[in-house]
Amino acid sequence: MQFSLPVPATGQTERIQHLTTGTDSLALARLAVELKQKSTKTPLAVVTASAFEAQRLLEEIPWFAAELKVHLLPDWETLPYDHFSPHPDLISERLATLYQISQNACDVIIVPAGTALLRLPAQAYLAANTFMLKKGQKLDLEALRKQCAEAGYHHVSQVMSPGEFSVRGGLVDLFPMGSVLPYRLDLFDDEIETIRTFDVDTQRSLYPVGEIRLLPAREFPLDESGISRFRQNFRETFEGDPSRSRIYKDVSKGIASGGIEWYLPLFFEQTATLLDYLTEHTVLCLHGDLDAAAKTFWAEAQSRYRLLAHDAERPILKPEMLLIKAEEFFGATHQYPRIILQLKQETGLAELDIERRAENPLHKLQAFLKKTKKRILIGAESLGRRETIAQLFADHGLNPVLCESWQEFEASSEPLMLGITTLHSGCITPDFAVITEAELYAATVRQQRRRDKDRARSTEGMLKDLSELRENDPVVHEQHGVGRYRGLVNLDFGEGETEFLLLEYAGDDKLYVPVSQLFMISRYSGGPPESAPLHRLGSGHWEKAKKKALKQIRDTAAELLNLYAQRAARQGHAFKLSLQDYEAFADAFPFEETPDQLSAIEAVIDDMQSGRPMDRLVCGDVGFGKTEVALRAAFVAVMGGRQVAVLVPTTLLAEQHYNNFTDRFAEWPIKIAEISRFRTAKEQKEALEGLAEGKIDIIIGTHRLIQKDVKFKNLGLAILDEEHRFGVRQKEQMKALRAEVDVLTLTATPIPRTLSMAMEGLREFSVITTPPQKRLAIKTFHTDYSEGIIREAVMREFKRGGQVYFLHNEVNTIQSMREKLEKIIPEARIGIAHGQLRERELEHVMRDFYHQRFNLLLCTTIIETGIDVPTANTIIMNKADMFGLAQLHQLRGRVGRSHHQAYAYLLTEADRKITPQAQKRLDAIQLLEDLGAGFHLAMHDLEIRGAGELLGDSQSGEMQEIGFSLYSDMLNHAVKQLKAGKEPDISAPLGVTTEINLHTPALLPTEYCPDVHERLVLYKRLANCTNDDELDTMQEELIDRFGLLPEQGEALMACHRLRVAAKPMDILKIDASDSAIQLQFNPRADLDPTKLINMLQRDKRCRMNGPDKLRISVSLHDIGHRSDFIKVLLKELS
Repeated sequence: MQFSLPVPATGQTERIQHLTTGTDSLALARLAVELKQKSTKTPLAVVTASAFEAQRLLEEIPWFAAELKVHLLPDWETLPYDHFSPHPDLISERLATLYQISQNACDVIIVPAGTALLRLPAQAYLAANTFMLKKGQKLDLEALRKQCAEAGYHHVSQVMSPGEFSVRGGLVDLFPMGSVLPYRLDLFDDEIETIRTFDVDTQRSLYPVGEIRLLPAREFPLDESGISRFRQNFRETFEGDPSRSRIYKDVSKGIASGGIEWYLPLFFEQTATLLDYLTEHTVLCLHGDLDAAAKTFWAEAQSRYRLLAHDAERPILKPEMLLIKAEEFFGATHQYPRIILQLKQETGLAELDIERRAENPLHKLQAFLKKTKKRILIGAESLGRRETIAQLFADHGLNPVLCESWQEFEASSEPLMLGITTLHSGCITPDFAVITEAELYAATVRQQRRRDKDRARSTEGMLKDLSELRENDPVVHEQHGVGRYRGLVNLDFGEGETEFLLLEYAGDDKLYVPVSQLFMISRYSGGPPESAPLHRLGSGHWEKAKKKALKQIRDTAAELLNLYAQRAARQGHAFKLSLQDYEAFADAFPFEETPDQLSAIEAVIDDMQSGRPMDRLVCGDVGFGKTEVALRAAFVAVMGGRQVAVLVPTTLLAEQHYNNFTDRFAEWPIKIAEISRFRTAKEQKEALEGLAEGKIDIIIGTHRLIQKDVKFKNLGLAILDEEHRFGVRQKEQMKALRAEVDVLTLTATPIPRTLSMAMEGLREFSVITTPPQKRLAIKTFHTDYSEGIIREAVMREFKRGGQVYFLHNEVNTIQSMREKLEKIIPEARIGIAHGQLRERELEHVMRDFYHQRFNLLLCTTIIETGIDVPTANTIIMNKADMFGLAQLHQLRGRVGRSHHQAYAYLLTEADRKITPQAQKRLDAIQLLEDLGAGFHLAMHDLEIRGAGELLGDSQSGEMQEIGFSLYSDMLNHAVKQLKAGKEPDISAPLGVTTEINLHTPALLPTEYCPDVHERLVLYKRLANCTNDDELDTMQEELIDRFGLLPEQGEALMACHRLRVAAKPMDILKIDASDSAIQLQFNPRADLDPTKLINMLQRDKRCRMNGPDKLRISVSLHDIGHRSDFIKVLLKELS
């Protein structure tokens, strides 16, 4: 078996069939290195069957041969004839790769099949529109402006993304396509004195460079000659009056509409193909089942063409104008040296997965290592994971040698090594095997490579999270009450410096809390911060408040349990699920599910199969995939023989859901109907009859669905979208529904009352806070009203083919605002939407905006709950200080529904004073730029308004006194205690917390993590961990972000691991110096006395030090050994 590939002669084909995933990357890397060393500098071009395989080879080949320049020509990642354009970063990467190929500067070029068939811009266009700027070069600013504009660059006041430039006096900022960072040119007179990169967020300069290359900003020319060529070709290609077409009108004005890429051939006399860019020496590798991939791509283009070809406003090109026929492409490849590579499915590696629950989790791997004669490399995903695996191996007697690269492994003769790899799965050859985490953790499928970004945030975690804590904010200490946070301080009590959280109480009393004990601390939420109480240390007031709250919590908990019992006693329908069908349906979802989304889907399906009536609330920001959760639930219900009703608050939303559902269920024999004003009376009558007879499986409609005349044959699931927008009477009617069927409620901003009920476990609750993979946070700016800013914001959006919402919430002046806007932006096609329009007119306007008949919608807050317009990615809110926090968030959520960077501009009048409350809201919305903030906002709302509405006023007093977070914790603990048949303990309302002292500094040093606020958040997240797995994940994140842990960091992790191990054993304190270890037990601890007696008799170092303290005299200077010793001790006593 060979793991290097032969180099075929020109016109010859080699067929290879013995390679597997992983060994293919190795073989291709070796071949590329061999070709690179030849005098002709021959590149290797790999055409793959899928974009996923292309991405895999892009990550794996450089791991085997770091010296290779490997470039990907990516997919546009849009569907044929889509109405929105590819992400600018993709265009940027495509142009950079095409330029590198044309300069013969690539060693390996990787192209997915779909991209290989697409027609590309002519090479001459790239050559003519690429220019270099060097230090010391003379520069004519006017000529540069003209050149940039012709190359498609957009002039702005502040450069933020590729394809933008700005000129301010003697400074020029440029963000070239294909570049990771923007550049700043400093001119002295007319000469370029320096060129430096700079940071987009801070706008600060970074480091100097000698020269930069400017590629064109688009794959087609939009200068005068490009526009006139487009107009001529358009008139020759399409019949009818071109002035009816929006695309024609936009391009004539120099605007690139969304989806303009699917008109690329009209901008050129002649387009190019991938093979036109490759030199005749190039070795071509056809990887995987390309024939099937090409057929699928063509079939998709043809079916989309048939679907969309009849729109006179947006005529589309025939597929053969955009794509090369598959047989034509494959025919043309015969003239190159070719390798046809078909992979074997099985890797040949035995089952090696780690069994976490087993006595020896590594027994399969150890058996394999004993048996094999090959050298083994274990590959971790990151430095943090490598440390975790090394620790796990060491715990079970395996000590691999660490290695830094593949080259180091090849050169070594060590039998077992551990490194970091980008391989997606393991592989085996006659001499060695690489085992990756895909094999080791096969049973617990790890969401690889996205874990770092997507730490799924748990509901309670958000409450206890301190990421929004600012100095002087109120915080709650479980034992001392409500104080004010005054920052982090370093103190030394004779055992080295340790970091403390400083809290200030009444009478200027100070409390220093070690960072390893932040599990005692939570943010105070339960009313506005300024009205939070301030307790006095040691006054007894706090104990009284806690006791009073606990009495009342006990009653609430008992009521809750009663409710639980009633619900559990009700019989629901237990759905049966055919896994094969379900998987086929799930696989058709075109995106990768986020971890939160997966857990929400699993929770819903578990509920539906349980036989108890489901009542689950799924809360997630707009566009985070709640609809997919609903679709999966509907699928399970319909396949289980039941009907589904989807209730939405508006007709437009009903139409949008109807389109989504019909799209997703197209391949299945499922009948879907919609009841709304968009349907004729006849259609509605047929739908209602079909429902009663059981011919309709899924019905989508407004509250019309809960009226008396609507009869179902066997309703099994009701899905309520944006429940808070239905009226009280409709909610009552829905309650009646709840008693009978499974109910799934979707919401983007939970109303605090439902939020707090869910928090207490009255309703099951799932939060989706991780954005889809390509989604970017919405950039939010607060600025004074200015015509210049409005024009720049709108034109930045138009230039990339997008649409804009302009929010002006005064109906009486909306017409004069329109006139102003027409003057500022003559290019805009403006539509108006407000609440005084008749409902049908309003729907008409919104539909037109959705279909891009307008590119600017001047509107009031009527759009707050509207339909998805993926091409609208800028919102400008006039007089933004007049809106509430939840409203600002809802409105901002109208944009950013696709993978484009979205912008929100909050304009306020310069001459009007903003109230402090309004300023707070504007600050909060800018702070919470991160995606998934809807949930955090509801928490802010809880703080701004208080939680009185949560429990009725009788109980809100106690909650105000101790804070919502602690109240929720105590309630959860009380429910658990009562469920287990125990009475809640007044002295420890949250159970026992263990204080750990290892007599050594336990902290993250400033030089390791310099940002104070960042450290605080990390300390608190560590304190919130409740088991070893969560601590492992935190440790991996720390190592991946900041490097290997210093000694103090290791000690901090050891403290938390001991805290987690000691919690179930009711241990109050562990004190471990280098000469003795002392455990102090809770007097009521549930300990097995025989184990303790045995230990005292067996080990002379042990003695009791008072009734509830166990002391062991042992000399352990190393912190690691000390903490290992305590772990063994705890295991013996447990």
